[in-house]
Amino acid sequence: MSHDGLENADVNQLKKIRLEKLKEMRDAGIEPFGTRFERDTDAQEILDNFETIEGRTVKLAGRIMSKRRHGKAGFADLQDMSGNIQLYFRYNDLGDDKYELFKKLDIGDILGVEGAVFKTQKGEISVHINDLVYLSKSLNPLPEKWHGLKDVELRYRQRYVDLIVSPEVKEVFIKRSKTIRAIRNYLDRRGFLEVETPMMHPIPGGAAARPFITFHNTLDMQLYLRIAPELYLKRLLVGGFEKVYEINRSFRNEGISTRHNPEFTMLEVYQAYADYLTMMDLIEDLISTVVAELNGSLSVEIEGRTIDFTPPWRRLSMLEAVKEYAGVDFEQIFSDEQARREADKIQVKVEADSSRGEVINEIFEQRVEEKLIQPTFIYGHPLEVSPLAKKNSEKPELTDRFELFIMQRELANAFSELNDPLDQRERFQKQADKRSSGDTEAHMMDEDFLNALEYGMPSAGGLGIGIDRLVMLITASASIRDVILFPTLRKREL
Repeated sequence: MSHDGLENADVNQLKKIRLEKLKEMRDAGIEPFGTRFERDTDAQEILDNFETIEGRTVKLAGRIMSKRRHGKAGFADLQDMSGNIQLYFRYNDLGDDKYELFKKLDIGDILGVEGAVFKTQKGEISVHINDLVYLSKSLNPLPEKWHGLKDVELRYRQRYVDLIVSPEVKEVFIKRSKTIRAIRNYLDRRGFLEVETPMMHPIPGGAAARPFITFHNTLDMQLYLRIAPELYLKRLLVGGFEKVYEINRSFRNEGISTRHNPEFTMLEVYQAYADYLTMMDLIEDLISTVVAELNGSLSVEIEGRTIDFTPPWRRLSMLEAVKEYAGVDFEQIFSDEQARREADKIQVKVEADSSRGEVINEIFEQRVEEKLIQPTFIYGHPLEVSPLAKKNSEKPELTDRFELFIMQRELANAFSELNDPLDQRERFQKQADKRSSGDTEAHMMDEDFLNALEYGMPSAGGLGIGIDRLVMLITASASIRDVILFPTLRKREL
């Protein structure tokens, strides 16, 4: 383990000293790794309510973050989940054995303490300790400086240390938890039912992505970690559930970046007798409500920009966006060949056999996404890239689908869900043909899902939101690794 400001040799020496202290404590009959401790308050409660609890004896537990000794007295800072508070130790109150324990304290040790609440001569609220017990001896020294490490991945690899020494990191994950709770509360209030669907699928579906593959020995069958819960949630619509959602873990065997982690969290919502416009209104209200609740404002400062979540948000068709930001008017381009020529003119690389719809999508991804900073709905995606969405009634080469973009990132994807089993079979077949030609992200044929559709699925709107990316926006975090407690990283020795 390396520490900023501490060489490995220094770390090893400090650890050796701590191990010697551990032995001394055990030789003296003191257990350095205690058990249950009944505390009755926390640090922040004392700081917030000093006037009413001054002089009262309290019990606290937490980690020692600093220590200062002056002869037969000393101070230490104790950190618990709520925050930090100063402790005051004095030989005359503790006696030989207990004061000797205080002298042996190392930064990082976890204690249970008892004492009276008071204020020092300098005006700092503190606890005058009359008893202490070891709950855990820290053998590894904490880093002197954690942020600004040359190896920034160390913070992600050893998140447990990051959380100890960086209170602002802990706040990000508290806010993440509150975000998910706020989403649940919003949907529950509107009559949606939270459900759970399988994480291991016999056929991966619901998105264009490369799956992780596993094997079930007893059933002697290959299974896939889910890339999306969509097709199972639609089966529930067939079964009669009309408003359902799932906050789920999904897995995609793809690259890692500041916006992508192989294991991630999604919210998917489905509502019978609705469409993609219903979902557009829902997500606009949901996200603006959650942002206001979590941040107390509809404006968020992110990477030097102010993002305004105040509804209504801009709504732009994909063709309009490509014309506005890439200068190509596909209302005047009708053939695949002409579309590929236009892409070549603006130096957007496409496959030699790309269709008009695929070219539109490629130009959008390469030239338009980076321009979308404020919340913007992009709707009307080409049929070729939307195998699960309804065709638009006026322009059947397009679909009733939208994506929500904020800060150059796709945050959500929604459809008027395709419920025609014959159309769905035809689209699955086209995806299967792509897969047989080497496209590992194309959909497989899912006969059971088609069978479900043949029983009749109501018209419906469906919505997927990337929870990690939403938390990035709410907490103004630059990387997805900053909002996932234990992100996936390349294997490396400690």
